[in-house]
Amino acid sequence: MSKVKSGFFCQNCGYESAKWLGRCPSCQQWNTFVEELIQKDNKKITANDWRSFSDDAPARKTVSLQQIQTKEAPRLLTIDTELNRVLGGGIVPGSLILVAGEPGIGKSTLFLQMGLHLADITTLYISGEESEVQIKMRADRLKAQNDHFYLLTETSTQVIFQEIKKLKPQLVIVDSIQTLESPFIDSSQGSVSQIRECAAEFQQFAKETNTPVFLIGHINKEGNIAGPKLLEHMVDTVLQFEGDRHYAYRILRTLKNRFGSTAELGIYQMNDDGMKPVLNPSEILITQKEEALSGIAIAATIEGQRPLLIEVQALVTQSVYGTPQRTVSGFDLRRLQLLLAVLEKRGGFHFGVKDVFLNIAGGLKVEDPSIDLAVLVALLSSYEDASIPHNVCFAGEVGLSGEIRAVNRIEQRIAEAEKLGFEKIIVSKYNQKGLPKQRFNIEVITMGQVDEVYRYFF
Repeated sequence: MSKVKSGFFCQNCGYESAKWLGRCPSCQQWNTFVEELIQKDNKKITANDWRSFSDDAPARKTVSLQQIQTKEAPRLLTIDTELNRVLGGGIVPGSLILVAGEPGIGKSTLFLQMGLHLADITTLYISGEESEVQIKMRADRLKAQNDHFYLLTETSTQVIFQEIKKLKPQLVIVDSIQTLESPFIDSSQGSVSQIRECAAEFQQFAKETNTPVFLIGHINKEGNIAGPKLLEHMVDTVLQFEGDRHYAYRILRTLKNRFGSTAELGIYQMNDDGMKPVLNPSEILITQKEEALSGIAIAATIEGQRPLLIEVQALVTQSVYGTPQRTVSGFDLRRLQLLLAVLEKRGGFHFGVKDVFLNIAGGLKVEDPSIDLAVLVALLSSYEDASIPHNVCFAGEVGLSGEIRAVNRIEQRIAEAEKLGFEKIIVSKYNQKGLPKQRFNIEVITMGQVDEVYRYFF
């Protein structure tokens, strides 16, 4: 008979303990341990034996590093250029990709659309959340047909792998990993041990059969991926789907990628007939306004390999309460406090008695330090209630002594600003060395200190 034992798992990080603990030694959270039954069976289910899946399954033996022949595996390209960019150039065979995001943001729609458009690839879409009729209704809305696209509404991994052995798909999409259950674990769906075991079984399947697998995941109320932290370590790529459900634009961001850059960004627009890639996001991130408004500045940033021009909006008002408010959206609050301290110390502006509100238009979250100069100019514009000319943009990092520091890949930023019709761009004077002469049709103005920018505009 199989031996049955129980273990205690942290519901926050997945740490396993033989006895109950009040505080998790891994994530330091209190009262997160829950007892779960673990079925230890020496006999593995035959459905997970992949030797019969493909003829060229690798033999398990110790080999020398010098004996291994390296070759460039051809990537599977989709018609979605944004997804190809975020994945680092396409889907790598045998990769395990985790996609997480808010409920209702469009994860299922995006990957159902991707599977339907891969006409020559046998795709298996496994759903533990929706019925076959619901998925067919969504596919009809997407107006896409594919004879090689198959559905399976099942939550047991034993049944799923038996169907996979019959169909032998070239791509597997699981929606979602939190709804699956493994026969090896005697606990409820969505528990830490179930998520970990199901992900491990799909990882074994992906690596041994060279089949790419997409795992769609949920997030918890803190915004982190639901389940153990081990889930993110096991997969090859982690994608985060961001955006507000009440707006049309969605952002697909890479958090981890073993086959490409982690700084890439994909932007989509949600329409009635699915997700449409936004090929020129700079145009939608800049408001087309006719009258001059104070508190608005345009920043030239870089996200991955792509230059973006985004709009920074600031509002500075007299504080009504004793402690002034600092409210940000899409920007680091501590970075804003640092820039306000620079303006207080180096410029003599009294922001200590002002409420400050800052917003990055379009729902973006920007981490590029080159946005500092545009934030600072937007703050000064609102402080003085004087507008900045709409044909000027900014690219520069601000130091603690008030100097404007150089930023990388300045030529790409200038070229993007020129393409969108800007006439002037303010950059650091320390970027002059790498800047070619008489190459751009846009006027490049170099400055070294914050007070020079203030005198130039105000």
